[in-house]
Amino acid sequence: MTEPFGARLRQAMDERGPLCVGIDPHASLLTEWGLNDDVAGLERFSRTVVEALSDRVAVFKPQSAFFERFGSRGVAVLEKTVQEARAAGALVLMDAKRGDIGSTMAAYAEAFLRKDSPLFSDALTVSPYLGYGSLSPAIALARESGAGLFVLALTSNPEGGEVQHAVRADGRNVGATMLAHLAAENTGEEPLGSFGAVVGATLGDLSTYDLDINGPLLAPGVGAQGATPADLPRVFGAAIRNVVPNVSRGVLRHGPDAGALRDSAERFADEIRSALPSA
Repeated sequence: MTEPFGARLRQAMDERGPLCVGIDPHASLLTEWGLNDDVAGLERFSRTVVEALSDRVAVFKPQSAFFERFGSRGVAVLEKTVQEARAAGALVLMDAKRGDIGSTMAAYAEAFLRKDSPLFSDALTVSPYLGYGSLSPAIALARESGAGLFVLALTSNPEGGEVQHAVRADGRNVGATMLAHLAAENTGEEPLGSFGAVVGATLGDLSTYDLDINGPLLAPGVGAQGATPADLPRVFGAAIRNVVPNVSRGVLRHGPDAGALRDSAERFADEIRSALPSA
């Protein structure tokens, strides 16, 4: 039986710390690294990040869009990046934010969550805003494959509020509804459920939300977007031990020197460890 993603993530976080490093090869970063904005630059960038950090971070989060913009050759680099990262012992969370209905959602799930897919990842970000039930094919395949999902719930972008803070007829807003669905998915799972939420680290006090979903909370926004590791306990409260803080540019801007990438990731990891309450 395949070990569920939540159990594998809990082990990786306990052994390596909870830091998640994005692999976001957008044009400006390639330029900063002295690389061309082409497939060769993309491949060099991605391989450097994986080789520098795969033995020390719990999770890599490749942003699919920055690979897809190069067409099939870019997707081939993404496939290789995922495979090399997983082979080196890191978990891979594919940031593709897929969301659709029926057979289309099932096909997206097969692309990233089917065990024999070239893009198989340990987890996938998904959008529930065609209704949480539209994610059913991805949830089913994730369970079958021992993979996980991270559902957009309370994102840090200002535009998200008009959907996520909208109040339903029952008086609960949409973001809180997504959290409640995830808590139900994770009921009884130990040591951690496999169905997580994306909750921005820049959102400030979230004490009015029940973040105890018995699953991981991906927290983008640390570093370049303005949140710091010291902010995490205030934002996430009692759920802090299930938080996976994501840093992208804050680490990546130190490349292409592998030692500088490692030093930056280690600084963030140390700051996160210092911010966590003692066990």
